[in-house]
Amino acid sequence: MNKISDLIKQEKKRQEETLMMIPSENYASRQVRAAVGSVLMNKYSEGYAERRYYQGNKVIDEIENFAIEKAKKLFGVEHVNVQPYSGSPANAEVLFALVNQGDKIMGLKLSSGGHLTHGHPDITFSGRFYKSVQFGTEDNGIIDYDEVEELVKIEKPKLLIIGTTAYPLVLDWKRLGSIADSIGAWLVADISHVSGLVLAGVYPSPVPFCHIVTTTTHKTLRGPRGAMIMVTKKGVKKDPEIASKIDRAVFPGLQGGPHNNTTAGIAQALIEADSSEFKKYGKQIVVNAKVLAKELKKGGLTIVTGGTECHLIVVDLRPLGLSGNVVAEALETSGIIVNRNSVPNDPAPPFYPSGIRLGTPGLTTRGMGEKEMVVVASMILRVVDHVKDQVLPEEKEKRVEFMKSFRKGLAKDKFLQSIAFEVKSLCKKFPPV
Repeated sequence: MNKISDLIKQEKKRQEETLMMIPSENYASRQVRAAVGSVLMNKYSEGYAERRYYQGNKVIDEIENFAIEKAKKLFGVEHVNVQPYSGSPANAEVLFALVNQGDKIMGLKLSSGGHLTHGHPDITFSGRFYKSVQFGTEDNGIIDYDEVEELVKIEKPKLLIIGTTAYPLVLDWKRLGSIADSIGAWLVADISHVSGLVLAGVYPSPVPFCHIVTTTTHKTLRGPRGAMIMVTKKGVKKDPEIASKIDRAVFPGLQGGPHNNTTAGIAQALIEADSSEFKKYGKQIVVNAKVLAKELKKGGLTIVTGGTECHLIVVDLRPLGLSGNVVAEALETSGIIVNRNSVPNDPAPPFYPSGIRLGTPGLTTRGMGEKEMVVVASMILRVVDHVKDQVLPEEKEKRVEFMKSFRKGLAKDKFLQSIAFEVKSLCKKFPPV
């Protein structure tokens, strides 16, 4: 058997038999997967529709134009570029178009739930090529918008790029728009995590209040791994040339030929999102997340911000003396896939953080509802209690050394294997798409 075919089958089996609870992951439909795996990947299409550098792009032009028009309609924006390869390139292209190297930008700290491309210092392009000023959250994990406004007035950044990867509450786009306007700054809303929720009407749209919107097309939108950059009416009003600046930044600024198969996958995902079924799906994601957070909190876990208003939950494990690595590894052995994650004001390093992040998009795609969230919460709580009982107090302070020995015993842990059996049973009842 072909090695890669065998590995793909193994991954398919893993996805079928485990609970996908990393909030940035989801199951794309068969139609989306078919588009991404189609002959469209064979075509080179540098440039834009009707302005290509290669012949033979009539069909590609139709696909790209369809995706653009569908996105413009659904999100209510003036201009869309569907060529960015992924979320980080999309954010890089926006910065490339709107600010100069060395200009001041502002975003939410990674440790407070922001993203690397929002100005994380030293190790990212956004922190090295631009002068980055970042804001965080209070000890309770909640953004203080008065403090943000004060910092903006002092620092006067040229651009605010705001979005979240691990912030469970709804962002106040109106307030952020007002803050940016007060100093004449650009406001870029990165809704990669919540774009599907925006289309479902369960998360507020930033479109009326910002100039640019970026989003990935997987996660809650349930499409392929691609991205879009969208220009709002407010953006065009601020700079009538903004659309062409964005397009030039994408190509030829930072990219070559677009991935036409991904563009078709995006178009298919947008077709699926333009339905009453998708709106019901988005609502159920949030309902499920709230139930899950409530059950975990009732079971003794500390939930950052006290709960959730979207698709994700962050658990602070410091009160239990546990690290995110230890709990995430144990949960994976149990068939529950989450990711270790920093918590606000985390004293631990990012690779050995004090929390875990989990969400409900994937489980909701499989058809699970509130009853199943109670069951899943029970499994998670039992695993955490088991881990707590296994970890000696002195080992909690030796994260790196302890993890090496801890991993060795996971595969033979009969309790965790029993949880994995329960997970497989639940997964059989709710097969992925």
